[in-house]
Parts: sequence; structure tokens; C-alpha cells
Amino acid sequence: MREEEEERIKKDIALFEESITELGEGDWEVLELARAYCEDARYYLAKGDYFTAFGCINYAHGLIDGIKGVIEFVRRQQSQPR
Repeated sequence: MREEEEERIKKDIALFEESITELGEGDWEVLELARAYCEDARYYLAKGDYFTAFGCINYAHGLIDGIKGVIEFVRRQQSQPR
């Protein structure tokens, strides 16, 4: 069971890295917070605290999803005829 949990967290970290790469560089404070949560996930994973690691990486994903939502909203607003 612990192997499954560890693999799931590693997969979620890899997916986070993909998502953050898709965003590119930006001057978003929330992007730095997401990266910090990912680092926290790695830290807790290394300590064997899978519960906390899973929470951290999922919070990081939520922040990235929020950024993507804002970007999409702005793009739609800019493409609307005035």
C-alpha cells in the first residue's frame, strides 16, 4: 500500500511540473506559492509522510488550476468584441 501512495504522489509531482512548464514564466506570486507547495510535497514524501505530501501537491495543483482559469478568463475577455 505504501508503494502505491508513494507512486501516486510522484506522479502528481510530475504532472505539476508539466503544468507549470505549460504556463511558462510569469511574475505571479501565486506561482511561487505553488512551487513552494511542490517542494513541501517532496520534503514530506522523503520523510515518508505521504498524507501531508499528498495534501501539499494537491494544493499546488489547485493554485496552478486557478492561474490557468484567470488566464483563460482574460483571454476570453480580450477576444470579445467591444
